[in-house]
Amino acid sequence: MATDFFQRQSEARRSTTWLIGMFCIAVICIVGLVVAVATVVMMQVQVKSYPVAIGDRLDQGLEQAPEQFVVPLIAGIVTLLIISGGTLFKIAQLQSGGGTSVAENLGGKRIYPNTTDRVERRLMNVVEEMALASGTPVPPVFLLEEPGINAFAAGYSPSDAVLGITRGCAEQLTRDELQGVVAHEFSHVLNGDMRMSIRLIGILHGILLIGLTGQLIFRMFIYSGGSRRRSSNNNNGGQAILVMMAIAVALLVLGFVGTFFGNLIKAAVSRQREYLADASAVQFTRNPAGIADALKRIGGFPAGSRLNAAHAAEASHMYFSQGVWEGISGLWATHPPLKKRILAIEPGWKGGFLESGAQSQGNVAPGAAGFAGQTTGTTQASWGSSSTNVPISIVDHAVDHVGEPNQQHRDYAADLIASLPTSILENVREPYSARAIVYCLLMDHKRDIRALQMQILAKHAKPDVVTLVGRLQSTVDELDVRARLPIVDMALPSLRAMSQSQFNEFRNCFIHLAKADQQIDLFEWTLAQVLMRHLRSQFEQVKPTRTSYYNLKKLGPQCATLLSVVASAGNPEDVAQLSFARGAAHLPELQMIQQPSSGNAMKELRDVLSTLSTVVAKERGRVVDACAAAICADDHVTWQEAELLRGISDLLDCPMPPLLVSDSLK
Repeated sequence: MATDFFQRQSEARRSTTWLIGMFCIAVICIVGLVVAVATVVMMQVQVKSYPVAIGDRLDQGLEQAPEQFVVPLIAGIVTLLIISGGTLFKIAQLQSGGGTSVAENLGGKRIYPNTTDRVERRLMNVVEEMALASGTPVPPVFLLEEPGINAFAAGYSPSDAVLGITRGCAEQLTRDELQGVVAHEFSHVLNGDMRMSIRLIGILHGILLIGLTGQLIFRMFIYSGGSRRRSSNNNNGGQAILVMMAIAVALLVLGFVGTFFGNLIKAAVSRQREYLADASAVQFTRNPAGIADALKRIGGFPAGSRLNAAHAAEASHMYFSQGVWEGISGLWATHPPLKKRILAIEPGWKGGFLESGAQSQGNVAPGAAGFAGQTTGTTQASWGSSSTNVPISIVDHAVDHVGEPNQQHRDYAADLIASLPTSILENVREPYSARAIVYCLLMDHKRDIRALQMQILAKHAKPDVVTLVGRLQSTVDELDVRARLPIVDMALPSLRAMSQSQFNEFRNCFIHLAKADQQIDLFEWTLAQVLMRHLRSQFEQVKPTRTSYYNLKKLGPQCATLLSVVASAGNPEDVAQLSFARGAAHLPELQMIQQPSSGNAMKELRDVLSTLSTVVAKERGRVVDACAAAICADDHVTWQEAELLRGISDLLDCPMPPLLVSDSLK
């Protein structure tokens, strides 16, 4: 149920709050230790420098007291500045680079959607299926040239999420096992774990920086022998060096303390979330053996899940399996033991691991040849159907599937991909021609308006792109209406590979094409909002969405505007009134009045959704539920209305899987 999704989102938010609290405690402890050590050092130096009689020591101590505590105070302030500065710098760096910066820092190389490498193509197909099935944009995929079997998801939101997969994972696992691993990582994207994990990297960086500073100072004095000798005859200089050496050693020790605290925090935050991600992966794939066998494969593989990258420890809590040394006691382990994870999925497991499915003579492991659409499940959609209606029960319960994709959704996505013409697949996966596919989706069916759009395109786009649009248009026109938003999701990795100038040209063409008929219909609006929301973070500095409201009590006008637009979509006035009333009944605490249609409705809708996206996840789910009720009020739901609902859900960060049409409901 969707309540599980919203509950997991709430737990992830609480974990982030707990993380910040633990970080503050760790900082206080470290700064306190620095001050204490510096005080002891200064007291020792002072005693040796002023060997006075015991009777005079009290008076002298009072006179020297201010000087005695200046150095410890400065040491504490400097330590605090190092921690806070290191943390703020890392957070800023991660916010500007998103998940991509994490993947590249670990040595990942991006796999482009048009890859022809067999192993990479299989991996991309699995990722595409999982993304479309979960209602999220297809993320960029980075391949890490590591022999170990491991993976991670990184980013602040589905818009800037990336997946990192090791070479060992891509080559050693069967397709079912790879699906289990990818489903596990998608659960981190859906449950809010990914955002928490990338914040953890930034927050802990300042603590770990202390040890690095100590190493720098220590090496500086170790390798500056000449300075030591020149200062040997100078008592004050020798004392200064002694103090600095003591500080360096202290920082090394405190660096270990910082590492200890940091690893404890990472372990405490991430262990339980791994169990949840394993369970979600089983629900997603309906194949417990897939992820269980992937874990068994790690246990039986010589390289295990270890990563050798220089910065591997920094992101240790983000991996599918333990990627770095976890200590003798396992106290720092960021993941539960393999055996416990396998038993949680497969209680009857006898303890045997699987041998490596390694490539031999260039052959991919068994099951590796599977491509998108080659599934054993039965499709949940009739792609040859020309019907534009959606069963009421499907939409009415759509919110129950938010963040809860299952095997039926995965089969649906695989069959959708398999149904697409080869020319569409080839071009949507190519960074340059993916733009042409989007332009084709915006073309009006009226001949005169389409002719105007082609003129606009010829004016603002490159000639070869215009030619490609003309060649692909008839094929795009014949596509099932249900494939439109999924095709946009599939195009996103390719579009993210555009240069800044290409993106500017693309956005300009997009706007002009949508406005060619002097009005923006709901599909154009939904397409524009979803597309630009997931693209902007790649090319522009976008502030992360922060929770500003914990209930809807102050947002009655915004909810009324949203429900008014949804209720009026393609409906006569009497039906619109009924739809609004049905939707408003799902938010009884709000006193809402239906808003009249205005010429600026789409801009108002965009502003309203921007505000509602700052509401806590559970309340956003209620808004989606109200919109679904409004759409179902007239007992007639079109695929256009269903697209609008999925678009609204996307903009409210409530990822909704495809609306399935089961055989019994066709």
